[in-house]
Amino acid sequence: MKKLLNVALGVLTAIGGFVDIGDLVTNAQVGARFGLSLAWVTLLGVVGIIVFAEMSGRIAAVSGRATFDLVRERLGPAMGMANLLGSMGVTLLTYVAEIGGVALAFQLICGVDYLLLFPFVGALVWLVLWRAKFSVIENLFGLLGLALIVFVVALLKLGPDWSQLGHSAVSFQPPKPEAWSTWAYYAVALFGAAMTPYEVFFFSSGGVEEKWGVKDIGVMRTNVLLGFPLGGVLSVAIAACTYVVFNPLSASVDTLGQVGLPVAIALGKIGLAIALLGFVAATFGAACETGLSTGYSIAQYFGWQWGKFVRTDVAARFHLVLLLSTVIALGVLATGIDPVQVTEASVVFSALALPLTYFPILVVANDRDYMGEHVNGRVLNVLAMFFMVVLTVVALAAIPLMIWTRMGA
Repeated sequence: MKKLLNVALGVLTAIGGFVDIGDLVTNAQVGARFGLSLAWVTLLGVVGIIVFAEMSGRIAAVSGRATFDLVRERLGPAMGMANLLGSMGVTLLTYVAEIGGVALAFQLICGVDYLLLFPFVGALVWLVLWRAKFSVIENLFGLLGLALIVFVVALLKLGPDWSQLGHSAVSFQPPKPEAWSTWAYYAVALFGAAMTPYEVFFFSSGGVEEKWGVKDIGVMRTNVLLGFPLGGVLSVAIAACTYVVFNPLSASVDTLGQVGLPVAIALGKIGLAIALLGFVAATFGAACETGLSTGYSIAQYFGWQWGKFVRTDVAARFHLVLLLSTVIALGVLATGIDPVQVTEASVVFSALALPLTYFPILVVANDRDYMGEHVNGRVLNVLAMFFMVVLTVVALAAIPLMIWTRMGA
């Protein structure tokens, strides 16, 4: 029973981590403009994150060490620093977006402007990171994030033309009058949102926090193989809901409140309340994950004591990084920048950093000195190399498409 509960909680955590502010906004925008013509990108992203999350989790289970703890040792200080700088920049930008996303979600609930709320949200996130147990962060927000299943219910209630949805999903081209370049830009953004770097940092570090061993590889794989696909289903459901409601009106999605509108139309106030609970849980959980990921990455690279499994005074530098990261995030939000714009930028820059993030994981997963008999098999390496090619293409295309399309305008 205990193992079953651990699997269930891990699956819920994966759902909460997969559908963060970047996924919520990006999938809604894509659905409203392009229908399900980019659903294949979500599917590709789900398979990709499964491949690399399994590798990072297996590394943690076999070696007892997390990603950045091994990257510097295996690839050397210079390559490790390049990896750290690239991934940390994206993770910190995502942290800004997640804190802003929580403030936007609270704004929808209480009507208070998010500019007045974000300082309190940032302080609350930092307090949770400082004092709450890892299991509380993992399980509570993962469980509450399951409320986003309301989008699946709403889609069924809206009663769409399923043949039209199916045709959209297999069209593999932009609907008229959308340009191919804009369609490609959102494909990059959607892929970046699905494979956000912090997910693997948090996943592998969480495995160390929970003291995974070789005996836990099966549980880890179950979490990966059930959690991320369920997150993908939620992403497609959000896109489908906004397509059904907004596309016939030729309207776009520009705010988090508009993301929840299809649920309100389909299920009324109760459905909207459940969706808002899911927004808060998913964004707050992701804020905790990205915040912890900044501390994990830096502390592991420099060999500092880290984690929630040790006393705060023993991991003082780790907690100082968490505090400074939160202060920086609040400073960025204090400029008045729109969190949705930060979100849009963060998912594109995520795509830019993907090769730096995932290549070291592939290298370590094939190193017998660390992995022994648990090195990657041939099939997994073929999949991983395929995704490395995709990641490289996406990274090279991200900035030119951002400039060319003016961020999808």
